[in-house]
Amino acid sequence: MSREKNPVDRDREARQAHGSPSPSSPRPPRSPPPLSASRPASPEEAAAKKLAREQRDAQVRGVTSIQAMREAIKRAGCALPAISEVPRVGKLDAAAFRERAAAGLPFLIPGLVKRWPLSALTPQTLRERYSHLPVRARVGDYINTAFAPDRAMRDMTMLEYLELVSAGTHDLPPYLGNLELRELNSLCHWPAYLGKMGPPRFWLGPAGTVTPLHCDYDDNIFAQVWGTKRIFLSPPHHEEFLYTSEANAILFGSPFDPEAPDFDKFPLARQATMIECVVHPGDLLYVPAGWWHQVRALTFSLSANRWARAMPFALHGDPALRRPA
Repeated sequence: MSREKNPVDRDREARQAHGSPSPSSPRPPRSPPPLSASRPASPEEAAAKKLAREQRDAQVRGVTSIQAMREAIKRAGCALPAISEVPRVGKLDAAAFRERAAAGLPFLIPGLVKRWPLSALTPQTLRERYSHLPVRARVGDYINTAFAPDRAMRDMTMLEYLELVSAGTHDLPPYLGNLELRELNSLCHWPAYLGKMGPPRFWLGPAGTVTPLHCDYDDNIFAQVWGTKRIFLSPPHHEEFLYTSEANAILFGSPFDPEAPDFDKFPLARQATMIECVVHPGDLLYVPAGWWHQVRALTFSLSANRWARAMPFALHGDPALRRPA
């Protein structure tokens, strides 16, 4: 569940920061921004964009700096109890959810998403009602380029994507990942667990699609709408064993594959705890900020998630990290 901020997000955050109203009238589907739009022209431009983004991200989350927040999450991770499985819990209201989330451990709420109208959708429904939607598919070797600016992607319509999947000619199945599909938003009934949240993101693809090992430094609620996925999770402070690299200030990746571990190439990874979790239709998984995770679809799946835009629950509103008003 990795993400890159696109111009749509930046436009929305700027509009909210200046108090401008969101358009109320229906809008036609918006195509993804050009693939070249986020590629800086020079190292100096890249450095300036990186600094500006980190400052903006810190302001949105109400923290002094993203780096300080990351380090605090890893320190908090050192005090976490060891777990061997992700617990499944009963229905929680917002207060109970936040109290449990403050412990800094992942947990799963089964059945919650089954009540969403989106759960009634099928691949055939996507063909019939949403074939026209512009989408950006991950194609080719999108695993080894997952955190690179030139990730293997191709723009197409939803129908073209479904036809590409049906053809079955790719070793690694094409994947629609981290897409903002506004036409599906009204079919989701997100609980108000996170308070301040980013827009819903959708993940669609057949068995075999993979999001490689990474961590996001935002709290995350992940809804498995239909299909089944296997997720490996590792605590924040085990980053030191995972040969990590920075994609941006709130997204880090790892070349280690917990499904096919190569300990000759990555010997330190033997010390990393990996917790396997299978999510089924209707499950809602809470992934705390900083937890490493890798996601594989075991069947044709539709998932959605939202990231928090606030200080992570596990930091308990640490005054030292709180940005002055």
